Amino acid sequence: MTQIKIKSFAKINLALNVTGKDSSIHKIESIIAFVSLYDEIDIKKIKSKTHNISFTGEFAQNIGKNNTVSKLLQILESKNLLQNRKFRIKIKKRIPSKAGLGGGSMNAASILNYFVKRNIIKSNKKEIINISNEIGSDVILGLNRKNSILNSKKKIKYFTNREALHTLIVKPNFGCSTKEIYSKVRKFNKPKLNNPSIKMFDYEFLKKMSNSLEPIAFSKYPKLKSLKFFLQNLSKPLFVRMTGSGSALVAYFRSKQRCDYAKKQFKKKFKNYWCITSKTI
Repeated sequence: MTQIKIKSFAKINLALNVTGKDSSIHKIESIIAFVSLYDEIDIKKIKSKTHNISFTGEFAQNIGKNNTVSKLLQILESKNLLQNRKFRIKIKKRIPSKAGLGGGSMNAASILNYFVKRNIIKSNKKEIINISNEIGSDVILGLNRKNSILNSKKKIKYFTNREALHTLIVKPNFGCSTKEIYSKVRKFNKPKLNNPSIKMFDYEFLKKMSNSLEPIAFSKYPKLKSLKFFLQNLSKPLFVRMTGSGSALVAYFRSKQRCDYAKKQFKKKFKNYWCITSKTI
């Protein structure tokens, strides 16, 4: 098997509500898109007794041996779906961790998708969904890289041909723990997305939505609140919102020119913070 390169794109939550809790798992609803920021994954079948997983790049630090990719391979092996085949997987990390961009989850989803499409593993749709859920709740969102709406009943509806939004994604020099942020949720939202519609991707609808995890993250990290206020006053974004459980914030623009200008202004003020311009795909 020759070495194959695949792209694992970052996921953003245009809106996110926590609507309840089922045992230890929070119920959420979300409007989801992918952006052109991606991790690069090299996959090659090897003659070995073990898989070889490695991470390089700007955000490879602090990724332990127990990660979403190793978990995926363990699950596939436990189900004998790999039939004793071993793989070398190299991941160049461009997506920061603990940012709410789903980097690790999308890595696992992209590799699982690749295995299915290349008939490396043979499995039905139900089993693929179960495997995704075993790895993490976000993984299923990466199996179909389209604009989507996840409702509070865990149903996903996909949408195509939406106008691209230009995004300025910024992350301060700290991350947010998903587990910790969700552990502080005390209030639940009434579901607003149970009847998904393409109109929910319209700017006016999105402006009225929110990320209900923001107050929790802002309370713990006041810098995030200040950062959002600064972004809201840069080059007239459509809106600014934290993605996932943070700590990344996203400013949305219709114009690439405005987005690029906002980045220049941001870098003048926050020289040590990571930021990147991108767009929804």
